[in-house]
Order: sequence, then structure tokens, then C-alpha cells
Amino acid sequence: MSATLPFPNRYEAGRALARALGPFRQPLVLAVPRGGVEVAAPVATALAAELDLLLTRKVGAPFDPELALGAVAPDGEVLFHDVLLERFGLTPRDLAVQVAEARRELGRRLRTYRGDRPEPQLAGREVIVVDDGIATGFTLKAGLAWVRRQAPACLVLAVPVAPPEVWQELEAWCDRGLCLATPEPFYAVGQFYQDFSAVDDARVINLLRENWALGRKAH
Repeated sequence: MSATLPFPNRYEAGRALARALGPFRQPLVLAVPRGGVEVAAPVATALAAELDLLLTRKVGAPFDPELALGAVAPDGEVLFHDVLLERFGLTPRDLAVQVAEARRELGRRLRTYRGDRPEPQLAGREVIVVDDGIATGFTLKAGLAWVRRQAPACLVLAVPVAPPEVWQELEAWCDRGLCLATPEPFYAVGQFYQDFSAVDDARVINLLRENWALGRKAH
């Protein structure tokens, strides 16, 4: 599938995704914060779906916090980047401090966004994971693995844009994949948007509450 690039903004990218997704029966849309929530909101509206979050947290290297050697899923499980661990001569035990910090921050962010709202039930449901784009896809893998552990009826990954080789790999992690564009060269997700303004926590919370106010309760 191809789309005209760049997308005007995240909202229009979400509308394009919704048109391409087709019919679902009471799906649950899980957005990857923060930018993915802007894309997922119009998807949830078009599908009359409940909107919630798929939040993971990078586990940085001891010598470089920006280098992801692992990722923590919502249930605290960690997916490690085995190739990089071997390259740097590290083991999961060497990252115990970083893992603990990632789990704490993940819990804090979930409380910030969701408050005391009950977590949605994924078992037996059609679950659509939405982000504003994919660069490396590593932390997303931890999230997709978590969704799979919840036994959904169908796991769909839907994004506006991703590098072709990364997208090909990620399709194996879900039952159905939808990516509107896989352009090359690919340097960053933002290059494929006219407006790629930062999304803050307040905006995420507002979009969630707008959806929840429509009566789309956690199942």
C-alpha cells in the first residue's frame, strides 16, 4: 500500500489509516504515546472503538542511556536486544538497575495517563496497535509481545509509515499489518509529516478522556 507523502499531520494520517483498515467488531485501539495517540484518536472514532494505550519503556545501556538494550512491557516483562548485549559483552543481570528504573517510570507514566481507570481486557478481542510511525521498531516488539500474551482474537499493527526492512520484520509479530508507506531513504519518522509538532502529556490525557466520555468502557 502506498500513500502520498508527506502526511499533513498526525490527524490526517490517522484518518487515512482508518479508511484503509476496514470493518472491525468492537475493536480495542491501543495507541503508542505520545504521537501515536494523535493518530489513533481518529482511527478509534471512525471504528467506534475504545481507545487506550500501549506503553513500553526503553532500557538504556549503562554507558549510554539513549542506546536501547532492552524494553519493558506493561506487565514488567523485559525484551532484551540479544545482538547488542553480545556485542557489548553484557548480560541481562548487568542491566538490573536500568530495568528497575524503566519499570518505575513505566508505572508512573501509566498512572499519569490513565489514573485509576481499569485496564482494558484484551482476551478474545480484535486489538489494533497504532503509532505515528516506526523507526527501529525494537521497543514496539516488547509491546506487541505483551498484547500477544493477553490472547487477543486478532492482533493488528497499523502505522502510517515505516522503513521497508523494519516493517517486513514487524509484520511477523502480528496477525495483520497495515503500513500506508514504506519509503526509502528513511532517516526519521518526522521527515514524512508536514506538521510533526511535539505531543505533550496533557494532549494524550485529553484525547483519552474524549474517547472514554463517549461511553466506550473498558471491557
